[in-house]
Amino acid sequence: MLFHSIDFAFFIPLVFFGYWFVFKNLRPQNVFLLAASYFFYSFWDWRFLFLLLFSTLLDYFSGNKIQSAHGTGKKMWLTISIVCNLGFLFFFKYYNFFAESFRDAFSVFGYRPSLATLNIILPVGISFYTFHGLSYVIDIYKNRIKPEANFTNYALFVSYFPLLVAGPIERATHLLPQLKKKRVFNYVVATDGLRQFLWGLFKKMVIADNCALYADKVFLHPEGFNGSSALLAAFFFSIQIYADFSGYTDMASGVSKLFGIQLLRNFHYPYFSVNIADFWRRWHISLSSWFRDYVYIPLGGSRGSMVKKLRNVFIIFLLSGFWHGANITFILWGFVHACLFIPLLLLNRNRQSAGNTPELKDAIPILFTFIQVSLAWVLFRTLNLGDAMVIYKEIFSLSLFSYPEFLPKKFLIIITIFMAAEWMGRRSEYPLADIEKRLPPVARILVYYLLIAFILLYMGNEAQFIYFQF
Repeated sequence: MLFHSIDFAFFIPLVFFGYWFVFKNLRPQNVFLLAASYFFYSFWDWRFLFLLLFSTLLDYFSGNKIQSAHGTGKKMWLTISIVCNLGFLFFFKYYNFFAESFRDAFSVFGYRPSLATLNIILPVGISFYTFHGLSYVIDIYKNRIKPEANFTNYALFVSYFPLLVAGPIERATHLLPQLKKKRVFNYVVATDGLRQFLWGLFKKMVIADNCALYADKVFLHPEGFNGSSALLAAFFFSIQIYADFSGYTDMASGVSKLFGIQLLRNFHYPYFSVNIADFWRRWHISLSSWFRDYVYIPLGGSRGSMVKKLRNVFIIFLLSGFWHGANITFILWGFVHACLFIPLLLLNRNRQSAGNTPELKDAIPILFTFIQVSLAWVLFRTLNLGDAMVIYKEIFSLSLFSYPEFLPKKFLIIITIFMAAEWMGRRSEYPLADIEKRLPPVARILVYYLLIAFILLYMGNEAQFIYFQF
């Protein structure tokens, strides 16, 4: 069930009505939300609901065992949880990749093992809810939290439907306390949620889906396009993936606010970053912080010798690339970002802009960072390394100075207006968050109607969100 589908348009009012007007106490509200979440997930493929339930039971049981065990028993239960979770993730997401890589490696020596690949369907959201459970059991093991006694509360933490299939990757320390506390309907928060949902819907249906039309021209058939067209396609994909993924996050956060629950912020205007380090503090924040807290810091982080620092940086970026998928292009994408990050680390500038709000004086470093990120996205988007090399070859050739073979001027104006709105709202959670302070009532209503009009004019098919494949 997609947030921008007709099914969801019927689903969400029914859940809202039942949540606030039928099940008015905390426990029945949580049970109702859990049932709604399982229904939402089963809409994709009901068979994978059993995998979600198994993962939930595994980590709930393991968390309690870690708490009650002593000595090596704690580590044993933590290991069981980690091995089982990553085992399922490996099987569904990475088995074919390793099987093919193993077979290709031996073919160099003239021997090709008969290791079969499998026709495996990737369960939607498995990377996200697996990381929910892993952070929970690790935090219990590290004595950061106590295990949740109420199974309904824990199951809802893992499978809460707004974030279940594409994040953000929540932490038990942030979400579980909200699920255990009585919630009272707040009109201001609910209307803020509707505004955020509308902005996310606009980003997805108008910006992302239309950028895809132009990006796909090159990425699906890269041969025959000149350098300027290839670079333009890279820029279109940069905008597409941002508007698509952050649009999902805005819609998820907006829906969650209708139930009085705040989700972690996952994007902070990443294309206004002044360097690569700044970009990773603003892009997919919940994943970046997860790897930082559960991999990078335990490895030693930025402590120790420079060799260890460099090792940790490469590990974290390569893992980030591999998390996205079993393809050499994702791993190379992570490697490229590590290479772009290393000079900042060596010059001790990786924390220089942390917490700063970008200003017009930062225009040149912002543009330079956007170009770097966009060129790296080519690896992320292409289906194989050969296609990526074709695109890079044209971008770095004299044909870069040729006139593009497609130039949608009207849509470029819309993108410019969109980015201008993002820039003006960069101090807020999303551009419409402070609209009541900025505009009088009539102007606000006009903005809402314009966004709805654009959605109706530019909407196409119910295109799936990009990050559903991860």
